[in-house]
Amino acid sequence: MIQSLLIANRGEIACRIIRTARAMGIRTVAVYSDADAQALHVRQADEAVHIGPSPARESYLVGEKIIAAAKQTGAEAIHPGYGFLSENADFAQAVADAGLIWVGATPSSIRAMGLKDAAKKLMQDAGVPTTPGYLGQNQDPEHLKAEADKIGYPVLIKAVAGGGGKGMRRVDASADFLDALASCKREAASSFGDDRVLIEKYILSPRHIEVQVFGDTHGNVVHLFERDCSLQRRHQKVIEEAPAPGMDPDTREAICAAAVRAAKAVDYVGAGTIEFIADASEGLRADRIWFMEMNTRLQVEHPVTEEITGVDLVEWQLRVASGEKLPKRQDELAINGWAAEARLYAEDPATGFLPSIGRLESLDFYGDSARIETGVSQGSEVSPFYDPMIAKIIVHAFQRDEALLRLAEHLETVHIWPIKTNKGFLVRLLRDPEVMEAALDTGLIERKFDALTRMPVLSDRTLSDASAWLFRQSTNFGRMATSLTGFRINAPRRSKQVLLVNGKPAEFDYDPTPSGSRFEHGFLESLEAGSQFVQVEGDIFEICWPRADGGAGGAASDGAILAPMPGKVIALDVAQGDSVTAGQKLLTLEAMKMEHSLTAPFDGTVTEVTVEASGQVTEGTLLVRVERGEDA
Repeated sequence: MIQSLLIANRGEIACRIIRTARAMGIRTVAVYSDADAQALHVRQADEAVHIGPSPARESYLVGEKIIAAAKQTGAEAIHPGYGFLSENADFAQAVADAGLIWVGATPSSIRAMGLKDAAKKLMQDAGVPTTPGYLGQNQDPEHLKAEADKIGYPVLIKAVAGGGGKGMRRVDASADFLDALASCKREAASSFGDDRVLIEKYILSPRHIEVQVFGDTHGNVVHLFERDCSLQRRHQKVIEEAPAPGMDPDTREAICAAAVRAAKAVDYVGAGTIEFIADASEGLRADRIWFMEMNTRLQVEHPVTEEITGVDLVEWQLRVASGEKLPKRQDELAINGWAAEARLYAEDPATGFLPSIGRLESLDFYGDSARIETGVSQGSEVSPFYDPMIAKIIVHAFQRDEALLRLAEHLETVHIWPIKTNKGFLVRLLRDPEVMEAALDTGLIERKFDALTRMPVLSDRTLSDASAWLFRQSTNFGRMATSLTGFRINAPRRSKQVLLVNGKPAEFDYDPTPSGSRFEHGFLESLEAGSQFVQVEGDIFEICWPRADGGAGGAASDGAILAPMPGKVIALDVAQGDSVTAGQKLLTLEAMKMEHSLTAPFDGTVTEVTVEASGQVTEGTLLVRVERGEDA
């Protein structure tokens, strides 16, 4: 058995691996960049080694530094987690060449499945069903467009070296193909260093079903059943569950058997996932499920499989890497109950899910009703350098509806401030009637986007109770009542009052009569005098008094387009003097390896452009200014 392990990763997956390794008596070594010097995974490991500056390409993606850290600390093995170097065949080979144990798929398997076009051909040869599409080497844009026209729209453009939802674009019409292709290639080149693409027929009622497989060095391969990851936004998974709802025994047997054939076709060793796309227009059927790709690593959503099988997949990885046989045979594995996972991100649904960067001044996951996988703690910084995941929240129950409702209920209790999160969005999604009824497909979130991202409005009753609470707090802390501009505790019933809700003025009819309960919606304890926090449908609102001068804090004019985060301008679509319409794209900003389009807020004229294509910008930088048209 491995005695010492270096984790070539960060965040929640590094902490997850450390937990199992410690339980197995294995010494752990963390690596960290400048931004992660105080990170949770660094504090939890037995030893930690600094490997470079904050950008991943100068630290976590530099294989030589990681191998040197392993040798320096006497680590026997390297576990790559997911992302970063986990599916880099050259790095896996370098680890082996350095005399270290690689806890992952063999370099040959990674290479075989790493390029989507070659993997698809390999699967066809192995008798695994694949979606129709174009896998050719000709990458001329006009040729690709002609192939897409032949396949028939809609089509999906996918980066050959892609993953994690990056480098993918749906195209609904021939006229839109070339623009989508250019954007896809830019993102693919930035994320993977390879801009080649393939084209697939886009399934109109798609379900994303994946099967967890595991192989050892003794020729054994098993599956650990399926997961459903159909609830996605921009091709990135939001909610995952296991098993897949609506999966009958015959279809399960067919898809899982196909997954095992796929793994055996590449002599697979370790944890891997075979991803399938299903046409769910008539329910899940074995003849309407096709191979998409294989992920030759542990998946972000692996906890739901662990919850329904009772297996620790990281422990299996370490045992297999040590040369042991799989701990269980196929007939010893069974499904127990239902599990669901939500990915809690530092991102703001109100701004198109742009990442929210800063310090987690308050962080409390509350209670033990859920499994929490996190790489942060109170006081941690959410930086612009890495994926903005705060935690994965996982719940196990006997039945699906119970698991989803319990997950929503637990999310509502989580308190995070002042970082914005997708928590309210997740709660509304989990409680959506179609989700509860398992009427799933990968387009559900897009269709219901406005309803799922619309924050609730606080009632007059809630604001009245908050006013009374704030007045009591101001008295308790010795504040002068005259500082509470516009507030009178003896005000007549239904008098107009104003509070700041998340920094914006909110007028309401003040009712001095106590509501009879502490608050209409469960208020949280204040973090400081003068502020109160309330959660509604999972969204958190900060309530406080307006300033004495009546201000609500500085804000850019509504025509000022500001950089929502540090990033690089990769496309500038307008110039000074251009006329624009509401929603028209002004520029494209690349941040956190994703492209973000910034659009005109209304019809008008571009009066100022302060940046150039390829320029780096910091958060809050004025990029473009638009003035309203005379008729707007």
